[in-house]
Amino acid sequence: MGNRRRVAERRKTKPAVVGGMIAVVVVGAGVGVYALTGGSAADDRTATTSSSADDKPKVKTGPLSATEVQTTATKFLTSWQQGKATQAAAVTSDSTAATALLTGYTKDAHVKDVTLTPGTRTGDKVPFSVKGTVSYKGTSKPLAYESALTVVRNKETGKPQVDWHSSVVHPDLKDGDTLVTGESGTPPVKAYDRDGGELTAAKYPSLGPVLDGLREKYGKTAGGKAGIELDVVRGKASQKAKLSDTTLLTLTKGTPGKVKTTLSPTFQAAAERQVAAKARSSVVVMRPSTGEILAVANQNHTFNVAFQGSLAPGSTMKIVTSTMLFEKDLIHPDDSHPCPKTYKLAGWTFHNDGDSEIKQGSFKLAFGASCNNAFINFAPKLSNSDLTQEAQQVYGLGMNNWAIGVPTFDGSIPVMSGAQMGASLIGQGGVRMNPLNMASVASTVQAGVFHQPYLVSPSVDNRTLAKASRTMSSKTQAELKEVMQYTASYGTAAKAMAGLGPNYGAKTGSAEVDGQKKPNGWFTAYKGDLVAAGVVQAGGHGGDTAGPIVAALLKLGG
Repeated sequence: MGNRRRVAERRKTKPAVVGGMIAVVVVGAGVGVYALTGGSAADDRTATTSSSADDKPKVKTGPLSATEVQTTATKFLTSWQQGKATQAAAVTSDSTAATALLTGYTKDAHVKDVTLTPGTRTGDKVPFSVKGTVSYKGTSKPLAYESALTVVRNKETGKPQVDWHSSVVHPDLKDGDTLVTGESGTPPVKAYDRDGGELTAAKYPSLGPVLDGLREKYGKTAGGKAGIELDVVRGKASQKAKLSDTTLLTLTKGTPGKVKTTLSPTFQAAAERQVAAKARSSVVVMRPSTGEILAVANQNHTFNVAFQGSLAPGSTMKIVTSTMLFEKDLIHPDDSHPCPKTYKLAGWTFHNDGDSEIKQGSFKLAFGASCNNAFINFAPKLSNSDLTQEAQQVYGLGMNNWAIGVPTFDGSIPVMSGAQMGASLIGQGGVRMNPLNMASVASTVQAGVFHQPYLVSPSVDNRTLAKASRTMSSKTQAELKEVMQYTASYGTAAKAMAGLGPNYGAKTGSAEVDGQKKPNGWFTAYKGDLVAAGVVQAGGHGGDTAGPIVAALLKLGG
């Protein structure tokens, strides 16, 4: 159940049990033996009584005496030690909760041979040490820890009682939590790269969330065996406070199963180096001909943005938009198509980056320059659902059905109207993607058909990979490659892609984010049978930020 703190084992002398009660000698100046009746007159505190005029039973009030504290603590601890949960709970302020937890201590936590040793009382508080043995299915291990209880006076009856909280049983417990000994959830797994080398978070820091996902998916089927642990299982209040279950004692460690991935040790190591040098960066590398994922890396190791991020992809989405425009015969690469400085749509005024414009030029030029209004000005000729359908039917996006082996976000292209629909055409509005999605987009262009990305071969668990409902025509594929190659050679991607031609293509993107000074920089590109896509959040233009990361990885492909 994750990384948990284990309780240190401590050894103390067992108490003597006399006549069914714990007799404890407390050594210290002026302190004698715990007695079940009476007490030191010097140590006792004055108690007062109150009565009503109609001779109601007297209710004792005032501070507790030392004798009351000692006697109550002894009754509670003796009953608990003897396994008499109901009797122990009877001297607490919440007998129902106490009975449940103390009963579970034996039945659910499987703690036996319990020895409870009181320490020196401080006022109304009595510390005590706990020793026992946790036994589960033939496996045993000693348990030792320190706890404490506080005695209070019941306001209605005047009787002393243990102020009940779950922490009395164990200091790590919050009220409503329980102790359970059993198998430690999902068995662990050892993941391996495509060459048989073990993948660890120590070697590849980005893979922490990926390895967790592989355990969740394959732990029960990969041949491993769960370990046995004594755990604090959080109740509703603790869960609301975002407290996680905690392992107190590990009886046996689990035996890991084995899972082979498609990751390349060469590309994974290189991807780790690239993102480590750029804040808030993420990247994915894959094979377009198969869908195999060769690398995934994030500068932030706590969340897998590359697979699970949900970010506006900016102008990289223009690949999907262009596919739609070509298929609808609305435009083709060499057709003349202006890109005005501003364009008004449904009350919004759209601007190009830097208020640039292309008065006379081809659509290919506008694509390579990533000129926004050359795309938005097609909005009046489109239906609200056109882009959504294109993304789903040809690129397999936004269907929430990818099965790569670990959790992913598969993109979102909601149906929008008016100005929001126009914004979607340039990867803003409601469109959301991550590097895995955009690597898949470039892969579909290069291969001519959608191959769902995967990290674990489907043959491992016979799972069905997602498919697109239709394939782009060879003419559309050729046109997309033409505009992407132009971008890599002469457009916004040329600087990053220098020296990688001729069988290559790329698209840059910059996505504006409310409240963020710099846009998120995107870059997706292919070189032969290799694709990489990345994002640098709040980094600036994609060609300058994510571009060098992607290009460096493509160069490894020769």
